[in-house]
Amino acid sequence: MGDYPGLAFSEDGNRLRASVSAIADPPQIDVEKLRSLLCDAGYSRWQLAEEALGKLVECYNSATETLDLPIGERRDSVFSLEIAPDAMQVWLKITPAFGGSATDAGAVFIALGEAGVTTGIDEEAIRSACAASSGGTDQRVLIASGTPAVNGEDAKFELLVADARDRAPQVNEHGLIDFRDLGAIPTVAADHPLMRRTPATPGTTGRNVRGDVIQPTPGHDESFADNLTGAYVDKADPNLLRATNSGQPVRCGNGVNVEEVLRIRNVNMATGNISFDGTVHIEGEVLPGMKVRAAGDIIVGDVVDGAELDAGGDIRIGGGVIAKAIVRAGGSVAVRFVENATVHAGTTIAVDDTALQSDLQANNQILVGVNSPQRGRLAGGSARAMLLIRTPILGSPTSGVTHLLLGVNPVLEAEYQELLKKIQKQREDEDNLEKLVKHLTKNGDKGGLLERAKASWQQAIKAWAKLLPQREELERQLALIAGAKVEIGVGVTGAVDVTFGKKVIRVRKPYESGTLSMDGERGIFTDLMGNTSTAA
Repeated sequence: MGDYPGLAFSEDGNRLRASVSAIADPPQIDVEKLRSLLCDAGYSRWQLAEEALGKLVECYNSATETLDLPIGERRDSVFSLEIAPDAMQVWLKITPAFGGSATDAGAVFIALGEAGVTTGIDEEAIRSACAASSGGTDQRVLIASGTPAVNGEDAKFELLVADARDRAPQVNEHGLIDFRDLGAIPTVAADHPLMRRTPATPGTTGRNVRGDVIQPTPGHDESFADNLTGAYVDKADPNLLRATNSGQPVRCGNGVNVEEVLRIRNVNMATGNISFDGTVHIEGEVLPGMKVRAAGDIIVGDVVDGAELDAGGDIRIGGGVIAKAIVRAGGSVAVRFVENATVHAGTTIAVDDTALQSDLQANNQILVGVNSPQRGRLAGGSARAMLLIRTPILGSPTSGVTHLLLGVNPVLEAEYQELLKKIQKQREDEDNLEKLVKHLTKNGDKGGLLERAKASWQQAIKAWAKLLPQREELERQLALIAGAKVEIGVGVTGAVDVTFGKKVIRVRKPYESGTLSMDGERGIFTDLMGNTSTAA
């Protein structure tokens, strides 16, 4: 009971009531004063009804009538458990007490047991949350956590030869291949360590809050690449790859090939034609009429004069390629200059100085004037590349028409169309198996085919899904073709025909530094300031 004039508080079970008696000239109060009186009377933690408090103040101040009304109630703290769908976490949700009893930690532990939660319980967090439940705000506290499984690591392959060649093209975000100078030939001796394999790990099991074991995903295991040349797996250490013989180490995915290196002064009538399953290093020149074939790289210190080179890897020529010589490489070709010759590369052609009256073809890019940014010139003949042709000077008033072709890769397009056919076939197989599974499920499986049909259906889905990333990658590469361009460092002179796909731009006027490209169906020239004009 309060002792304020004309005002009394009483408890009716869990309800708090206030009584007002009419008195002459009652002292005026407001809601804050009323709250202070309730606090003095020991009801500060009870849940009070704001609307009832306002009505009580109004009635008391008017002193015109007696009143008895409920203004609040006493509530015990209540709690509930929230268990994550994967049973890896449990949260304790507490509604605080209002004048009533706090949540009992023992009751929480009992509830956890009834819910089957036995693992990863944080007793301290539970006791702290319960101690704070006698008042305050709602709580949501993490009180149990499972131990997640740790997936295994994939097999790793560490290259032990620092300067080993790697013929895998390094492609940037624009699809252009990073051209790297071949430089000197790295070599290793027989039995030299080449690569260390770290096997995949199985991972570590985990447990959810109910104590159920969670199995990890094992790492993807791989062995050394098959059919390596010049390398063997150490019998005493099956995770170590060693060189069988001395030669040039060339990385090949999860392995290293050691290509034998044939060193020769010159290639002429005295040596005869060369055909070698390795790398050929010619210190001097290759004379007219001679042929050099190598499964690996070919390095020539001087000129290739009217001869023919064919390499499965890269070709580096310290001098020029002249007099109707033919050079073909599965990888890149680097040469000082080209004149009246043919050069084809699987990736990049890099010409230090000039390329005159020649046939150049690269599946990725052609770079002319690499070491002569002011004097380098591409003039006469033809040059074909999928994404980029770069030269300081393009064309010549005396060389006739210089023909350029960009944005075409028939090999890539054929590969894409073949992949689309495979995807369509796999999707049809998957659809047919899905229909069979649904039919057997609905109409009965008298022949015992359902489980096998389900397994085949799942395999078909996986086979179809594996092709989708390949399609995305090919589509990405084909999309890059739309950005094919010709970069001119100094200027354009003479007559130049530039073909982008099926669109031909006939350039018959001089241009300074800038870029030739396509804007929709229109050929444009963009100068160094970003200004564009129709190319013609």
